[in-house]
Amino acid sequence: MASPTPLRIGLIDYGMGNLHSVQRAFERLGAEVVAVHGAADTAGCRALVLPGVGAFDPAMERLHRSLLVPVIEAWCGAGQPLLGICLGLQLLFEASDEGQAAGLGLLKGRVRALPRSPGHPVPHMGWAPLLPAEPSPLLPAETPASWVYFVHSYAAEPSDPACTTAQVDFAGTPVTAAVWQGSIAACQFHPEKSSGTGEAMLRRWLDWLAAGRPSP
Repeated sequence: MASPTPLRIGLIDYGMGNLHSVQRAFERLGAEVVAVHGAADTAGCRALVLPGVGAFDPAMERLHRSLLVPVIEAWCGAGQPLLGICLGLQLLFEASDEGQAAGLGLLKGRVRALPRSPGHPVPHMGWAPLLPAEPSPLLPAETPASWVYFVHSYAAEPSDPACTTAQVDFAGTPVTAAVWQGSIAACQFHPEKSSGTGEAMLRRWLDWLAAGRPSP
């Protein structure tokens, strides 16, 4: 019997993402990963991944300079799947306290600075357990307790709370850890650095793609 054709995943390369570790994580799960620098690179892709490390305004500037904003907008406008990771989650929203630039606006809401509190340094860095919210293919209702790895100083506040699929406690306040709306999913944490828990989450996302993207 012939081996199944691997899913092709487009990794958006705008110079501000940890592409190597994300690529390796998907390749370990059997996916084919291609770098996306423009619309032509999305041919044959089943989904796109928007990674990100750094600050909001420089990231949006690079996306615009690379002419990738209309590519992402057209992709998501057609209902095609996209997964944002870390800063990639924040860029999906309309704006951020971190800067002045408009975000992609694919999800309604704003990114806010984490609350300041004695004994809770910012950035929030390290392992923390997820607080399940609305079930999604990333985090189904029966998912066991999940510890994942965070590095962030800001967190999204979605206008629609129903798109939040997980939160994390920071200084006694639950903040957004993962979202899912339509065909757009995103994680504030790093699944590619979250050991077996993150691998299982990425596998569930790939399984959802392979199953023809049934309704969340």
